[in-house]
Amino acid sequence: MADGIAEVIRVLLVDDHQVVRRGLRTFLEVQDDIEVVGEAADGAEGVARAEELRPDVVLMDITMPGTDGVEALRTLRGLHNPARVLVVTSFTERRTVVPALRAGAAGYVYKDIDPDALAGAIRSVHAGHVLLQPEVAQALLTQEGTGGGPGRGTALTEREREVLALIADGRSNREIARHLVLSEKTVKTHVSNILMKLDLADRTQAALWAVRHGVTG
Repeated sequence: MADGIAEVIRVLLVDDHQVVRRGLRTFLEVQDDIEVVGEAADGAEGVARAEELRPDVVLMDITMPGTDGVEALRTLRGLHNPARVLVVTSFTERRTVVPALRAGAAGYVYKDIDPDALAGAIRSVHAGHVLLQPEVAQALLTQEGTGGGPGRGTALTEREREVLALIADGRSNREIARHLVLSEKTVKTHVSNILMKLDLADRTQAALWAVRHGVTG
C-alpha cells in the first residue's frame, strides 16, 4: 500500500463456461482493488495464461474438459508459479476438495457464494491465508488421508501447536508473528518444523491436518 492506495489484486479466471467467466468479470471489475487480467477456458490454457500474465490470484474451476483444475494446479505447482489459486466450483463436487487442496489450492469455495464474499475470499487468499468455507471443512472431515497420522502431532512442541492452530485459523506468518510476539523469521522456522514433523508439503495441508485432528485456537 502506498499513499493510502490499496494494492490492486490481479486475477485470472479459469472456467469452461463463458457465461460464468462473464458473470465473474462483470462483478469483479466493479471492485476498486481487483483487476481481471485474463481468462482461460480449460486447465491447460489456464496454466499458459498464468505463466504469461503472472496474476496474483487464479479463480479455478475443477471440472473442465481436457486438463481439469486439479491437474492444472499440479502443473502450476511444478512450475513454481507464485499465483494463489482459489477453487470456485459446484457444491456437488465436494469429493474434489482434498485432491484440489493437496495439489496446491489456497482455498475452496462454491459457485453459489455471495459475490461480496467471493471478493473477500480473493483478498483473503491474496493475503496469504488458507480459506476453507464451513461446508468445505465439514467435507474434509469425512475424507481420508490428508497426510500425517494423529500420532505425529505429539512430536510438536507447544509453540509449534500454537502456530499450527493459527495456520488453521487462516492467519498469515505476519499475523502469527504479531499474535505470538515473535519475529516473522521465527514463525517461518516453526512452520518449516511443523511441515517436516508432520510430513506435509505446505501450510494448506497443515491447515487440513489441524482441522482433522482438532488442533484449533
